[in-house]
Amino acid sequence: MSRELELVFQNSERFRESRAPHLRQWLSRLVREVAPQADSFAVRFVNEEEMRELNRSFRGRDAPTDVLSFPGQATEEGCHLGDVAVSVGIARLQAERAGRSSYREVQTLLLHGVLHCLGYDHETDSGKMSSLESRLRRVWIRDEQ
Repeated sequence: MSRELELVFQNSERFRESRAPHLRQWLSRLVREVAPQADSFAVRFVNEEEMRELNRSFRGRDAPTDVLSFPGQATEEGCHLGDVAVSVGIARLQAERAGRSSYREVQTLLLHGVLHCLGYDHETDSGKMSSLESRLRRVWIRDEQ
């Protein structure tokens, strides 16, 4: 019998994308598939100002970005895959520019963040993360039904 994944969503601004009917279930299935060792994972949906502060504090870049990942670790209590922050405003803008739903864009950013929490780094891995992400997108990312 598999353990239940503790999935935490923080959404202080009450962004509708985080409350999409199937997002929690979708993310839980995704994490179970790509990180079966994970016991917990957390997502924080933020505005652009908060994302800029996070990016400045943790990456030294004074600008907002769409997603940030903070890998977790295994402890005696279990394996925390990590924490991901998603800028909903940037996700909405990117979705509009690409002609897709903001729900789909949030899924794309969450997938990207999960891969970073697993240790992948598209800036240094000669395309390994990008290739894996493309394959996973074809299976896991679809517009809201």
